[in-house]
Amino acid sequence: MASFSYTVDTAPMAEEMRSVSRHVDGTTTAVVAMQAAVIEAEASAADHICANVNRGFYSLIRSQISQKIARLQSEVDSQLTQLKAQSLAVLAIRSRMERDYHMIGARYLKLFNSLNKNLKSRVTELDRPAIELAQNNVAKLNNRYRYMTATVAVNQLESVSCSQRIISANVRKRGEAAILSLQRFIADMNEQERLTKQVLIKNQPFWTAGHIYLPVAVFETKFAENTLVDLDIAVPSGDFQKATASALKNAAYSSAGLNWMPEATGSELKSQFSRLVESSNAPKRIRETMIRLFEGQKGGAL
Repeated sequence: MASFSYTVDTAPMAEEMRSVSRHVDGTTTAVVAMQAAVIEAEASAADHICANVNRGFYSLIRSQISQKIARLQSEVDSQLTQLKAQSLAVLAIRSRMERDYHMIGARYLKLFNSLNKNLKSRVTELDRPAIELAQNNVAKLNNRYRYMTATVAVNQLESVSCSQRIISANVRKRGEAAILSLQRFIADMNEQERLTKQVLIKNQPFWTAGHIYLPVAVFETKFAENTLVDLDIAVPSGDFQKATASALKNAAYSSAGLNWMPEATGSELKSQFSRLVESSNAPKRIRETMIRLFEGQKGGAL
């Protein structure tokens, strides 16, 4: 069998393998660098993503908390405004109730005072002598020792003169009071006489010719709402003949312009009438009826 022996030069292949080995080492270094860069990039991206996620999460939570705070603040403000409005309403109701209470209390107080006054006047009218005795005379009898000077049954000689001087002083005081009372009475009589002389017509006897002034009352009556007003004149009663009374009525009828009192005089008359009604001892129902009739009259006719 034939054998062949060849000698192959492996130097180029070894050189190429050496070159390949260098390239592989470069590739390995590049891969390692790339891997390190990738790992660093992944770490940086992860950190960036985590930071963004954390920032977004905190922003979201903060936004939600801010929204809840705003919503709750608006609810608190609305509730506070409602409470303030309700507080003002309650205070207004309280003030109105206080005014109503005082008004009702004053009304009932006036009513009960009127009832007490009416009952007092009725009870007084039932037995006026006994009440006047209890109100006037009993007090005077009880206070009699204050106005009268008593003398002791047994006195020493030194105290007799003092008692006599006290009695004489009391008598002088009572005499002075009586003189002053008489003086006031006489002065009132003189004043009344002076006023009477001013009112009366001087030097005008009735049997002489002249003018005599007599008062007449002119009043209107109306029996129904749609009826006409009936005018009537009343003359004073006295020793007059029928012709004289007729002449008076005719003169009053024929007098020009039977005008009623002016507005100012009517208001003054109304004020005086109201004052007299309020100061009277009549029951409240009678006073109210009097005022209603006075206010219901037409044209000032009484």
